[in-house]
Amino acid sequence: MISCNLIVIRTNKLHEQAQFYTALGFEFEYHQHGNGPMHYASKGTTPTLEIYPLLKSQTIPDASTRLGFSVENPDIIVQSILSLGGKLVTPGADTPWGYTAVIADLDGRKIELVQSTSSAL
Repeated sequence: MISCNLIVIRTNKLHEQAQFYTALGFEFEYHQHGNGPMHYASKGTTPTLEIYPLLKSQTIPDASTRLGFSVENPDIIVQSILSLGGKLVTPGADTPWGYTAVIADLDGRKIELVQSTSSAL
């Protein structure tokens, strides 16, 4: 059995992305490891989501990464995300995988929000 325990994204909008992902339900600590860069790391979740600044060799963030999270109420989260500058890609609808909406973060990464089965009951 394999499971994901870490996701790292890089951005030039560090604090804004932390606010964005907080609206999804993450709680973050702002810290650094040794001499590494200051970054955000989620706490109390698996996988851990870390938000790092861009590498010196990067000029723009990668927008091709697609993420997916199970959430209790996708429609409420979408409204919060829109107020923070996120974009709605696909409105909430029933799909073969459950009720799903797709949004984009501040760098353009698409994020699938699937209604968790416990909240659908």
